[in-house]
Parts: sequence; C-alpha cells; structure tokens
Amino acid sequence: MTMADRYKEAGVDLEKASLLVEIVKKYSKSLPQKGVLSGIGGYAGFFSLEAFNLKNPVLVSSTDGVGTKIKVAIMAGIHRGIGIDLVAMCVNDIITCGAKPLFFLDYLAFGKFEEKVFEELIQGIVEGCKISECALLGGETAEMPGMYAEGDYDCAGFVVGVVERNKIIDGSEVSIGDVLVGIESSGIHSNGFSLVRKVFFEEGRYPVDHYFEELGKPLAEELLIPTKIYVPSVKTLLSRKVKIKACAHITGGGFFDNLPRVIPQNCKAVIEKSSWEWKPIFKLIKELGKVSEEEMYKVFNCGIGFVLVVSEGELEDVKALLKALGEQFYIIGRIEKRKPEEPRVVLV
Repeated sequence: MTMADRYKEAGVDLEKASLLVEIVKKYSKSLPQKGVLSGIGGYAGFFSLEAFNLKNPVLVSSTDGVGTKIKVAIMAGIHRGIGIDLVAMCVNDIITCGAKPLFFLDYLAFGKFEEKVFEELIQGIVEGCKISECALLGGETAEMPGMYAEGDYDCAGFVVGVVERNKIIDGSEVSIGDVLVGIESSGIHSNGFSLVRKVFFEEGRYPVDHYFEELGKPLAEELLIPTKIYVPSVKTLLSRKVKIKACAHITGGGFFDNLPRVIPQNCKAVIEKSSWEWKPIFKLIKELGKVSEEEMYKVFNCGIGFVLVVSEGELEDVKALLKALGEQFYIIGRIEKRKPEEPRVVLV
C-alpha cells in the first residue's frame, strides 16, 4: 500500500486535487479578467492595478462566512445559494466604503469531499462574482475528516476592492436632517440562522420541506434564498456622481449594531417601523419563536438589507436611479441630533 493509499484510507483523497482545479476553471472562465495576471491552480494569485488608471488607490478588504445557514443547506441538499451568500457577505461590506470589488478568494472545508456539493458551491461563487463584476483569483479546498463529520462543510470568503482615497465613504459627512434610504433584502440573508434553526427545526418541529401557506413555498426554499448583492446598484449611484454620505450593510446585529458603525457619535438614526412591511418569513419567525420585536430588529434585517444615508437634496436623484435599477426601496427614517445619554438607533 502506497502512502497515498494510506492517506486515502485515513479519509483524504489526494487524487481529487486536479479535479477541483478543473471544476473551478470550467465555471470561472467567464468571469472578468481585467487585472488578473495568473490563472487558477498556482500557489498564489497575481493581480495588477495598472489597468485601472487610479490616481491614489486604496485597497479595501473583507472576509466573512455564511454561518449556520450551511446546516439548512445540508439538510435540504441545496448548496448553490451558499456560494452566492459567501460572495455577497464580503462584497456588500466593502461597497459600503465605496470600494469596487476586484477579486475574490474562497476557502472550503469538507468532512469528506463531495463533488456535487463542491460543484454547486463553485457555481454559486462564480455567480456571485459575476453579479459583483469581480474576478475569482483563487481558493483552497480542504478535506478534514475528524474535524468535520461526513456530510458537513464550512466556507469562508475573502474579497479585495479598490477606491480612490478622496472617494472613500466613511460616514464623516453625515449630518442632522440626512435621510435613510432602505433597500429591500431578498430574505433572511445569512445572519440569525442559529435562532432560525431553533424556531423551525429544534426537536424535529418541522421538516425542511414543510410548506407554509404564509410563505407560498417550502420552508427550505425560503430560508435558502441567497443574500442580495448590492454592489451593482451602489456602483451605479456612485458612477452618476450621487453623493452618498454613508452606507450600512444590515447583517448580524441588525439595525442596532450596523447603523452606529457609519454615523457620528453626535447623531442618532431614527427608524420609522411603519415605513415598510416585514416579509412573511420574519413575521413567521416572530410568531412561532415568540421572539420580541426588539430582538427581531437586533438579529435580522427584517426586510431591509442595505441602508444609504443621503442629504435631502440628493434624495430625488437617489430615488429616481434606484427605481430605474428595479430596486425596491423605502424612506425608513432620518438622522437626528443625539444627546449623550440617548441610544444611537431609535425605533419609532
């Protein structure tokens, strides 16, 4: 028995390495190649900024994962959307700074490698990169028996983008009277799934394919809707010279944790709860899980996945452009003066 045979016996198949590279190459060849100097499969990826003609470029990076939404995907046997989620969670973060995604890398770890699952994940990652107009520069796939159970996997994503130094959006110009424009989410996105799983699946409460009349579809189909990617719309707004003072990606921590990250200490975000209606899935979670309204806003996006902070004078242009882009959006509140003892976010 060779060393490779012993390694395979221990749960790791080295012969699949070349197969993985070919699968990635097959799906990624249609992605943008501007700036890419190296192909998939090397020790490292090379990317040049020379072709972008930037005067004072600043690189912006982010890394994220998909969390326990993966457990639902495994239960349902549906994985493509997880790949989109992985890209979305990273690129949505850097576009808040005005940074355009340049390239993406992924890390996938399996208890036991499954080609079908891997291929679905790569299809989703490539789709996410297409929407974001960024290259897939490389990645790593690990088979880790003993660390993950057979059938389990985890993933992490890494993105690098670029922005001109004088065009960085950092929230420093946010002022009293500015308007909060909320862009609709596609669903739960990729946060709060530990609570979601407790509500729907603890002690076998509902099967993953349970049909809810309120949703109009099987449960898994709703829960696995991919995270919406906001990059194309924000890039369009910026290209039209719309002045965006701040952006917030509503992820873990909901409104209470994410909006304070992008507004000055002397400001508070006043959110008008009646300005949009929750999607049915959030109503269902609240009802079945007996979750308080405050906790819902702390854990979930509740139907608003991205928030723009703009001046009153820019509002009509923003609304016209978002409408032309087919975005569903709402005027969800305003920036008001904050006293030292007041919270940073207020729901009214």
